[in-house]
Amino acid sequence: MNLIKAEKTEKSAMLLEFSVDKETFDKAVNKVYRQQVGKINVPGFRKGKAPRSVIERMYGKGIFWEDAANEVLPDAYEAALTESGVKPVGRAEFDITNIDEGGITFTATVPVKPAVEIEGYKGIEAAKVVEPATDVEIDNEIKIIRERNARETEITDETPAAMGDSTKIDFEGFVDGVAFEGGKGEDYNLKLGSGSFIPGFEDQIVGHKIGEQFDVNVTFPEEYHAAELAGKASTFKVTLKAITKIELPELDDDFAKDVSEFDTFAEYRADVEAKILKRHEASAESIFEETIVKALCGKLAGEEIPEAMFEAETENLLRDYDNRLRMQGLDLNTYFMYTGMTLEGMREQMRPQAETFVKTRLALEKIAALEGLTASEEEIEAEYTRLAEAYNMEAEQVKAMIPAESVSEDLVVKAAMELVKSNAVAK
Repeated sequence: MNLIKAEKTEKSAMLLEFSVDKETFDKAVNKVYRQQVGKINVPGFRKGKAPRSVIERMYGKGIFWEDAANEVLPDAYEAALTESGVKPVGRAEFDITNIDEGGITFTATVPVKPAVEIEGYKGIEAAKVVEPATDVEIDNEIKIIRERNARETEITDETPAAMGDSTKIDFEGFVDGVAFEGGKGEDYNLKLGSGSFIPGFEDQIVGHKIGEQFDVNVTFPEEYHAAELAGKASTFKVTLKAITKIELPELDDDFAKDVSEFDTFAEYRADVEAKILKRHEASAESIFEETIVKALCGKLAGEEIPEAMFEAETENLLRDYDNRLRMQGLDLNTYFMYTGMTLEGMREQMRPQAETFVKTRLALEKIAALEGLTASEEEIEAEYTRLAEAYNMEAEQVKAMIPAESVSEDLVVKAAMELVKSNAVAK
């Protein structure tokens, strides 16, 4: 490969011109000839036995040139990128400017990162409001833990059902004396007060004992999903088959010892409050950072960003989402089947996020350059260690997968974000 020139075009692209010498091109032509000779009929020769020179005289000198060009292009392009130092951000567009027995010359229009400028990245004003942990939040969180530690006692006497009990029932529903589809169930587990059934249904089970058969009279809501039942009065024939009492533990020091490392309920409650407050702080920090990111994107100026960068990041987001689905035993196709979403629809949905990411990355890379930020060998090694622990892999395996240059670039971008945040004004 011979790199002829590498020059910037008007937009965010580089024009590379490079050639492949006669010897390399001729080897590629010979390779294509051997692959295709068995498919070419030449009078006087058995199929697959006609010499290359005979085929070229019969069908033209360049019969194998186009396929040979495709054969040599990948390696020649990679060599041109290496020699020129050009880093593509998407697929190049290729043209053949000359092709003959002496070799071949290509041009490649390569999308690259745009030259950008950014000012005013220090002193950005952004809201940072940390909401306090309210008593309602604290009580609700403790309630969840309390219910997880509840004791269940199956009733064997004539103790009636009460709100909060778990029951097992048989039921069949009727409208105007006629049973309706989907209105029958056997051994159905229903927690009274859960709101699982039509309003008023669970209330009418309260007070009944095991073995009792009784009617429950309710009216379906006007907005009920089954139009034929919406707003209709109905009667359910119910048999109460079992009752399980749910006994919640007392909220005392013993409870705190059972569910936490604390000796008193007061300490446990204070810890719950601290954890809720920490979540609020994280939420406020996230909103604070989002506001800064939006401001940075607005301050970014310079060359037009290549469409290839947005497309590539959109595909990255799609792959990440697919990987998360696979960790849950699903995939994109299954997700589309359940949700009615399409691949193009998801791309369109993810596009704004991709654009924000690309613009933010360009802004932070420029800030890092302006501020002279770098990553030390120690920081790079520490990041490899962190990644290895996160992926449950050996550090050497991670190094084989992720070049040190990429790790360094990511660390520098993070440092730039921290610099912007530390100089921002929290309101």
